[in-house]
Amino acid sequence: MTSGTGGRWGSGLLRWTSLRLRLVAVFAAVALTAAVSVSGIAYWLNRDAVLTRAQNSALNDFRDSLQRSAASLPVSPTCQSLDSTASRIGDSDTYQVVLISTAPDSQECAATSNRDVFTLDDVPATLQKAVNTVHTNDHRYHLHWERISLEGRPYLVAGARINGDGPTGYMLKSLDAERKDLNSLAWSLGIATLLALIGSALLAQAAGAAVLRPVRRLGEAAQRLGEGHLDTRLKVSGTDELAEMSRTFNNAAEALETRVEELSAREAASRRFVADMSHELRTPLTAITAVSDVLEDEAEALDPMIAPAVRLVVSETRRLNELVETLMEVTRFDAGTAKLRVDEVDVGEQVMACMDARAWLDSVELDAPRGLLATLDPRRLDVIMANLIGNALKHGGSPVRVTVRGTGPAGDESGPGGGGTDTGPDGGGAGEIEIAVSDRGPGIPEEVLPHVFDRFYKADASRARSEGSGLGLSIAMENAHIHGGDITAANGPSGGAVFTLRLPRHPRQDEASDAVNGGGQGAPGGAGGGAR
Repeated sequence: MTSGTGGRWGSGLLRWTSLRLRLVAVFAAVALTAAVSVSGIAYWLNRDAVLTRAQNSALNDFRDSLQRSAASLPVSPTCQSLDSTASRIGDSDTYQVVLISTAPDSQECAATSNRDVFTLDDVPATLQKAVNTVHTNDHRYHLHWERISLEGRPYLVAGARINGDGPTGYMLKSLDAERKDLNSLAWSLGIATLLALIGSALLAQAAGAAVLRPVRRLGEAAQRLGEGHLDTRLKVSGTDELAEMSRTFNNAAEALETRVEELSAREAASRRFVADMSHELRTPLTAITAVSDVLEDEAEALDPMIAPAVRLVVSETRRLNELVETLMEVTRFDAGTAKLRVDEVDVGEQVMACMDARAWLDSVELDAPRGLLATLDPRRLDVIMANLIGNALKHGGSPVRVTVRGTGPAGDESGPGGGGTDTGPDGGGAGEIEIAVSDRGPGIPEEVLPHVFDRFYKADASRARSEGSGLGLSIAMENAHIHGGDITAANGPSGGAVFTLRLPRHPRQDEASDAVNGGGQGAPGGAGGGAR
């Protein structure tokens, strides 16, 4: 199993693009839609049932009361009899009534059970018109009703004629109790909807955890695999799609590990072959070199037809010797056995010594301040500068210019001759040495720039043979890396190539401990082949 690196994944759960959050949102939206729909339907069904039940009860009771009271009323009742009947029918606990009739003296009487609560003015005009309308199909008056609101409260108003041409009665029934019941029902349905929403969120969280936990483990395993832990595997449980995904990952990781092991074994075998071959060649090359030196000394006394062949043998022997030494150094870098032998040196004087040893003082312009000190391996700096300057002279154009500068908190030595000493807080500072080698040649093609430090890379693939080994710039880069530095290649603004070497003034702690042990044989000091 893989170890957890859940911090990155945990913070991802808070993002709006999180799969878990989207899953919760979808569950919540579906649950909310379903709960609101069900609650709305339930509310309207219950509302209709409650109002219909209350309405039918009140209307039936009002109709029966009118029929019972009609028997005791004369054909033309007086206002006093109407008042008595209205008081008997109306009740504050049930409903209030208004009776309308024409008295014997042709005066219209309006009797109410409670004048303060219900009068004829409270009856809608549309209801009065409907009550006083005779239906053509049965030539009878019918009971009509409406729901109204008075002072913000719901009421049921109904009306009908008694005995055809008899009095007209109206009823006012309060629906406030039913409204309270419906409000309580609405609150209950709202709470149920909220609980359903919370339940769906919890369910989505649980489902998301069940789905995303394997995905999170897969992501962590992929991250560890990318970091080089090729033995990373996932625990497979179940037979669902997630288990199949884990099983596929394990198969891919196993295949990748096997392939990498094969490639590593081939690479190790190749390195061993190069190292063994280089070691085996050194003994015969030593003898051949000694013989070639004797032949070179006697070349002037040899037959003029043989002398060119002798010089060619001497030249090729030296080139082969340099190539073997270069391959030996490459194998040390690959095996990680290359070490630093550091010393505090004057960088400008070191670069000048490199140029003087190869008779380049007349061909190269040097701009270096005096007293620019750095702790580094003088031999490896010589190898780097020999390759960079030799590459510029071979492939670039004159004049070749070498500029040495010191940067960082140890002081600014950017001006020529403006030397200074390292004044870091620990006696060394954390400055940087920057050495630029520029020429006035055609420059480096843009498609070649990313490959100039590759081993055996040639810009012209059709050129099977060159004067250098094709390893010079690669070895220079390795020597810069072992110091904790780097080399960059670019084209100058006014033409030509510019190689910039950057080295720390003091090696890191691990490099310094390696430097105490020293180690390794000397790196080849000749200029290597370029990639232009």
